[in-house]
Amino acid sequence: MPTQTTGHFTFANWEERTVGRRETSPKLAHASVTNAYSGGIEAADTDCEYTIVYVTEKTGTFTGMQLLAGRLDGREGTFVVEERGSFEPDGTVHCTFEVVPGAATGELTGLSGTGSYTATPGAPSVAYTFRYDLG
Repeated sequence: MPTQTTGHFTFANWEERTVGRRETSPKLAHASVTNAYSGGIEAADTDCEYTIVYVTEKTGTFTGMQLLAGRLDGREGTFVVEERGSFEPDGTVHCTFEVVPGAATGELTGLSGTGSYTATPGAPSVAYTFRYDLG
């Protein structure tokens, strides 16, 4: 039976650049991001890479990979999640993520799971929910 854990994360760094020569919509961009997680996931400095499609200046979708190193409900190790999401004109971001099979180490070896978050503009942190199994 899956375990559910929750917590928050904050953006510690966001570096984005346009890919190619197109500066208008639709536009392709790449972002390198560092997040800091607390709660069930404790990871001070994650490594995250996003590919972003701006359909308009304020709407679009993204995919990404994020490497989390730290603890999950007290168990130490690393794991990678694949993220898929979208963003709306008001700046709200919706995202789901899933553990990449075989990409967990240490006490997290065998980890599988899925999670989600919704980020709203101006919030100091983002709440996440993560359901997982350690098999």
